Amino acid sequence: MKKIAILIASLGFAATALPVAASAAPYPQAQWQTVNQRQANLYNRIDQGIRSGALNRVEASRLKAEFRQIANLEAQYRRSRPGLTIAERRDLDRRFDRLSARIRIQKHDRQGGRY
Repeated sequence: MKKIAILIASLGFAATALPVAASAAPYPQAQWQTVNQRQANLYNRIDQGIRSGALNRVEASRLKAEFRQIANLEAQYRRSRPGLTIAERRDLDRRFDRLSARIRIQKHDRQGGRY
């Protein structure tokens, strides 16, 4: 009888602890974002770099040009017959990742006016 009570208590504890552990993501920023959210985030990072002086004019214009190219490609993908497919979404994600890395590099290369 004592073994059954211990078993039930341990199962109850495991049932309550498992969802808490699963919901605690180690990296909260790693959550999935829509294409529009990702675009807004990247544009805001470029804009913030301009305002803070971390990006100079040439860097900012190149980053904005690349941003516009990706936005135009995304619009083209959405106009296509089935809409935005999974493969197209992956392609956009890869392009967004590369642009994000370029923004990070350009903001920290000490060529802006704030250094």
